[in-house]
Amino acid sequence: MRVIAPADRSAAVRDLLVAEPGATHVAVFPGAAVQPAGDVIEADVAREAADDLLGQLCTLGVDRSGGVTLELIDTSLSDAADAAEEAAPGDPQDAVIWDEVVARTGEESRLSISYQAFLTIACLLAAIGAITDSPVTVVGAMVLGPEFGPLAAVAVGLVLRRGDLVRRGAVALGAGFPLAMAVTALGTLLLDATGLLSTAQLADLDQVAFIYEVGPFSLIVALLAGAAGMLSLTSAKSASLVGVFISVTTVPAAAFASVALVEGRYVQAMQSGLQLAVNLVGIVIAAAAVLLLARSRSERGGRKLSAG
Repeated sequence: MRVIAPADRSAAVRDLLVAEPGATHVAVFPGAAVQPAGDVIEADVAREAADDLLGQLCTLGVDRSGGVTLELIDTSLSDAADAAEEAAPGDPQDAVIWDEVVARTGEESRLSISYQAFLTIACLLAAIGAITDSPVTVVGAMVLGPEFGPLAAVAVGLVLRRGDLVRRGAVALGAGFPLAMAVTALGTLLLDATGLLSTAQLADLDQVAFIYEVGPFSLIVALLAGAAGMLSLTSAKSASLVGVFISVTTVPAAAFASVALVEGRYVQAMQSGLQLAVNLVGIVIAAAAVLLLARSRSERGGRKLSAG
């Protein structure tokens, strides 16, 4: 943790870090900060203690008059660090740093060119996988799917009452998926024109029928995906493999809806669209439920948090 504090609050910040059992390696650099001006105070902090410290630093107004930066430490060879880790209550993997959650979801939920490109390519790959009845290609599309960021932003925004996060995630989903599906539909028309696709190819898709067959397990998978995704986000676990699991329920359904609609298979198109809608809602519901459980264990989960 690196804190830039005005000179008149530097001592309070230093005392706060020194008094925290879960913090160690406290160092003070008077006058080292130029913009904003002030002292730089650094400390190694156990993850379990970070959220409470951030709350106290915000109470001191350091986030407004100075700044606070968190960086992950991969390796620390120190008895003092080991002692701080032991002194901090709970398990580091279960600790939720709410500011970190807000910052990550805010950053990953933007409707950017790269987000749209990844989502569009994922839908195109999923469409090819569906057309060729190739689960391997569909899995490849899942790897590229970037939609968990906006879904997580909506869930976080609902739980923390952050309208900006809800709007940002909704825009990324509401604009991103239709555009990706439109491009996929154009790609399907191109395949039709070149003779690489016929409606008969969509009649027997045993390997990828899960894409458009809506049932109770569709919602169950979506709920499990949402819960797993939010757990990975709040526990600082890698979200890459979880992102694949999330895309099982979204990208293939969006892609196949476009293909089926172009090919005149309206029932399958409607089923795929319904599958997509059910899964998006289920993911958000489960993700929000996980956040609510985490918030109930946190003393400051309801604090108004700044966007990242």
